[in-house]
Amino acid sequence: MPRDIYTGETGPSLPDWVVVAIQVNQKPVRILIVDDHYVVRQGLKMILKEQFELAEFGEAATGQEGLEMVWNQEWDVVLLDITMPGRGGLDVLKDIKQAKPKLPVIVLSMHSEDQYAIRSLKLGACGYVRKDGVGQELVHAVSTALTGARYITPSIAQKLALHLQNEQEGPLHDALADREYQVMCLIALGKTVSEIAGELSLSVKTISTHRARILKKLNVANNSQIMRYAVSHGLVDVDGQITAQEQA
Repeated sequence: MPRDIYTGETGPSLPDWVVVAIQVNQKPVRILIVDDHYVVRQGLKMILKEQFELAEFGEAATGQEGLEMVWNQEWDVVLLDITMPGRGGLDVLKDIKQAKPKLPVIVLSMHSEDQYAIRSLKLGACGYVRKDGVGQELVHAVSTALTGARYITPSIAQKLALHLQNEQEGPLHDALADREYQVMCLIALGKTVSEIAGELSLSVKTISTHRARILKKLNVANNSQIMRYAVSHGLVDVDGQITAQEQA
């Protein structure tokens, strides 16, 4: 049974078709896990080993390390944390898809779906899985990716449909680059430029440049207006947490 990476609790057994799909391929599956938390990497491996007994795993603690492993080795699927110090997951995803367009990448996140799921899929990810809900879902996502298909949950499918419907009349924050979007969410949580720079392992000057672009693209004048914009569009809630619509 798949386990939760934090609690270790087991979930329901996989359907027979999933087990059969896994067993059909006699070649060992090579899975690269890119996440800056050692405990999370070990938890993901524990979950996947129960269903992919012949799996071979690689681990990377940074986006750059993950990219180098993608460039220099062959993998069947990549599990990519979207929020890492330095180069974020979306930046790394872009580079992976440029280097190896056919390599399946499943994005992992502590945050809910909505905007980050859509952004990830538009950049070429084949699936989006929340870390606090992994287990059977993660195995399903990997199994689906190995068939060459995308793992799309019903809720993500609905959000994709709404996004396509409203794409031409989308909100101002849709024009933000991925790093700008991440910085905007952190500003909306009340973090200072220095705090954001430390969290993302970037310079204060770089964060200040992103902030200036955010102000221009959102047509606002200061951090307070960024906060109001984020709350009014459901990007953060009133308790100061990034909502399902954005982070990863």
